[in-house]
Amino acid sequence: MSYADTILPELDREMASTRKVLERVPEDKLDWRPHPKSNTIGWNAIHLAELPGWAGAILNQPQFDVAPVGGPRYESPKLRTRREILDLFDRNVASLRKAIAEAKEDEMNKMWSLLGGGKPIFTMPRSAVMRSFVLNHIIHHRAILCVYLRLNDIPVPGMYGPSGDE
Repeated sequence: MSYADTILPELDREMASTRKVLERVPEDKLDWRPHPKSNTIGWNAIHLAELPGWAGAILNQPQFDVAPVGGPRYESPKLRTRREILDLFDRNVASLRKAIAEAKEDEMNKMWSLLGGGKPIFTMPRSAVMRSFVLNHIIHHRAILCVYLRLNDIPVPGMYGPSGDE
């Protein structure tokens, strides 16, 4: 069984659940945060929309530097509407699926590094990076966004069965 065959069914399910959460993001509360040290609803939603797009760098480059010495630091896109967030998410999920479907098996075991200022933050096989830095990272921020929805009395959608709101 190929890497794509093993991960795409799970990916499709998790992306569908993530989209259901993003559909409920309140445009009038994008700047809301539960604590001064927390990110906003909008930041979490935009981060969820951009994360699937990272697959291209992971699968096509040996490393990515979020703050290259002498170069511009990575910045999240600036989006202000739910529609913009959903459009970016949909484009990035399509790109992610395509990248995984086209990934060569021997490339998935090659090491990939995330750098910050030229220094390694972590190095792992690409298959592990896709699981942890993309898929698990999405699930993590989706959970945060669900808590934010709950704290704002916005019904949370069911993902692994019905939610308390269904």
